[in-house]
Amino acid sequence: MKIIIQLSREEEVKALPILLRHSPGMVLPERTYVLGEDAVGSLRKNGIRFAQLSREALAPCLEEVAGERV
Repeated sequence: MKIIIQLSREEEVKALPILLRHSPGMVLPERTYVLGEDAVGSLRKNGIRFAQLSREALAPCLEEVAGERV
């Protein structure tokens, strides 16, 4: 699952060494990052503060979307 977060300048300085050790993520403008759950968990564990902007929605299972065929 991917999570979009935004860091302050001060927190980004502390977070970069942690992020460089984890799975690849995507960097967007204004200190916004798209990261995996493991990377976000490591930031939390290390006391890095951030705003969570979005979380990837889980796809529904087949049973939830199956319906009658017309």
